[in-house]
Amino acid sequence: MKGKHIFWVRILRRGTALFMATVAVWLLLTAAGLGMAADAFQSLGEQAGFVSALLRAELGSTAAGTQGELDGWGRMVLGQSALLRGNAAAVAAHLENPGVGPTVKQPAGGSSAQGDPLNPAKEDPDEETPIPSAPATPDDIVPYTFIPTSTEGYAYADGVYISNRTHLTFDPAALSAAAVNIGLGNSDAPQILIMHTHATEAYTPSGTDVYTPTDNSRTLDGEQNMVRVGNEMKAVFESMGLNVLHDETPYDYPLYKDSYVRSGEGVKKYLEQYPSIKIVLDVHRDAIFDTNGKVLKTLTTIDGAKVAQVELVLGSPQGGDYPNWQENLTLAMKLQKSMNTLYPTLARPVSIYTPVYNQNLTTGSLLVEVGSHGNTLQESIAGARLFARAAGQMLLGLEQ
Repeated sequence: MKGKHIFWVRILRRGTALFMATVAVWLLLTAAGLGMAADAFQSLGEQAGFVSALLRAELGSTAAGTQGELDGWGRMVLGQSALLRGNAAAVAAHLENPGVGPTVKQPAGGSSAQGDPLNPAKEDPDEETPIPSAPATPDDIVPYTFIPTSTEGYAYADGVYISNRTHLTFDPAALSAAAVNIGLGNSDAPQILIMHTHATEAYTPSGTDVYTPTDNSRTLDGEQNMVRVGNEMKAVFESMGLNVLHDETPYDYPLYKDSYVRSGEGVKKYLEQYPSIKIVLDVHRDAIFDTNGKVLKTLTTIDGAKVAQVELVLGSPQGGDYPNWQENLTLAMKLQKSMNTLYPTLARPVSIYTPVYNQNLTTGSLLVEVGSHGNTLQESIAGARLFARAAGQMLLGLEQ
């Protein structure tokens, strides 16, 4: 009898702990990311270590990288909870770095967006994100998949999350349902322009992908910077029958300041020379750190491959004359839906910021962030190719 009593006490204790752990992770994931657990438990006077202790108690001390690395009990616990099972990587990351959360970019005059942690918002498009002089190695970088867990803090419609960092208001449902008023025309003439306001942006050196830097995480080597990423996108678009021009000009070198002024002049010249161009993609990479300054990289797994996530960024009329900005937002939503359909988890939420980013020059202009400086070039190439495939499919569906 005593043995049976002990057995049922253990079962009850494990069941209670599992329930508490699941609730803890739910709060963790819905309160703005795993690293923000302290805020979620503030009313209880608890810290992130409380969550770690519960998870470790139930998942076992071997909980580290993936579900496959957990012990038998840990895999069973994870398998019984859809929430834990769907966020296995996030759970493992929290166990490895309890209390370490990404910095959340603060919207201008709005609430913080959840799920997509970034560095503080920059209202000046020519303000450079400071990157430490000693770049991180791939082993020092924390992979993170930015996926919203709630619509709170976002504009939302039809599966598309929009992080609005401005004072502007709009109807996401109406924009999602609206038509894209762009006809690509005959492919005998250029239809898409790929360019780079910050062409020298580069990634974390890895394997044979090394370069001579011009600055921290920057290089003029066109095989290692954003020019290479643009070329990969161009190749995919062309394989789908689209006509693409690629402007490889390093508008951010040798002077970073006013690079958007220079790139804007470059885009104007292309539009004058080739009025057939309807889509302008300004391709960049992001730079992301957690609250302790540790480098993060946007990463997901698609068809077994490690892929950098992609973010579509919109400017707004708060930064200047930009009357048709919502047409570009409709385009972004359509492209985002195409990514979501073909490659779930590829896209980070769409973001809207104050600067115009030269997007007032056409109603088909978008800024595309492919990965971050913590990603490797190969991860970013993989993300760029998938983005181009999804974008190309959507664009080919437009009326000619």
